[in-house]
Amino acid sequence: MEVGIGMFGDLAFDRNTGKYGDAGVKLREIISQVKLMDEVGIDVFAMGEHHRPDYAVSSPEMVLAAAASVTKNIKLASGVTVLSSSEPVKVYEDFATLDLISDGRAEIFVGRGSFIESFPLYGYSLEDYEQLFDEKLELLLKINSEENVSWTGKLRAPMKNQTVYPRAKNDGVIPIWRAVGGTPASVLSAAKLGMPLIVAIIGGMPVQFKGLIDFYRQEYLKAGHDESEMQIAIHSHTFVSEDQNVIDGYFQNYKSQMDRIGASRGWAPYTKMQYDGGRAKEGALFVGNVNEVADKINYMKEIFGITRFIGHMDVGAPKNELMMKSIELFGEKVGQQVR
Repeated sequence: MEVGIGMFGDLAFDRNTGKYGDAGVKLREIISQVKLMDEVGIDVFAMGEHHRPDYAVSSPEMVLAAAASVTKNIKLASGVTVLSSSEPVKVYEDFATLDLISDGRAEIFVGRGSFIESFPLYGYSLEDYEQLFDEKLELLLKINSEENVSWTGKLRAPMKNQTVYPRAKNDGVIPIWRAVGGTPASVLSAAKLGMPLIVAIIGGMPVQFKGLIDFYRQEYLKAGHDESEMQIAIHSHTFVSEDQNVIDGYFQNYKSQMDRIGASRGWAPYTKMQYDGGRAKEGALFVGNVNEVADKINYMKEIFGITRFIGHMDVGAPKNELMMKSIELFGEKVGQQVR
């Protein structure tokens, strides 16, 4: 069982100035936070990709490379690489470079992402949304597993007996996880390909996802993949503090981010009742003291048989000192109870 931390690099909005926080300050804080994660025994760090004013990170690879220079053991992953609007050759080159810098600690979480800003930004049509991802995943997996690549698709120029350099440390292979939000077709694809699965559970009741994960397990084995190599993870919003005042106060951070995103998606304003319900045992919020968070993760192990839990820990841009304490508690106390 591995425990990890994910981040998007959330920037707080200052109502007095009408501006978001300083991205440079946030990036430097993230590097110091990942250094602490490594020191307290966190297994994985996952950095998200966004192209919006309220997030500091559009290039996870750059942040992960910087983190590699101040860490020794922690695995460094994208969380996620929005593959539909990325170039698979460049994705492999960047992560192979990260893998060599970090001595074999790079991973890639690929997904469609929950925002669409990158499509027009990089010149892709949303009409090709599904086909873009499927083609690019096929090419990325081929580059990852074969020394010389020949490939033909419909939305990109073909490759003919070409090799992508540099090659990653372990025979050129980088662990590539399929990140999904709950779509059965995506889960089925991951199972057939034998890819490790990570499911984002950020609302409702996690137990509702049991059928989906059982479906993955069934189709993974049906496709003839080795059960001993099956890996299943969940990714959920997480924050740890032994101070109840901090936990109560975190509601405002969480609400500010949920309301900001929800304003463009037609969501009703986030309420304290939703927050408290999410924090309950059956809810999807892993926010509370050490025992509360550890108990919920262990409950997820019982329900799903997960091999990894990623706690998304910077939702709403908590202050750096609170983040550092949350990381410390998560690594030294929650991780110990979970393992």
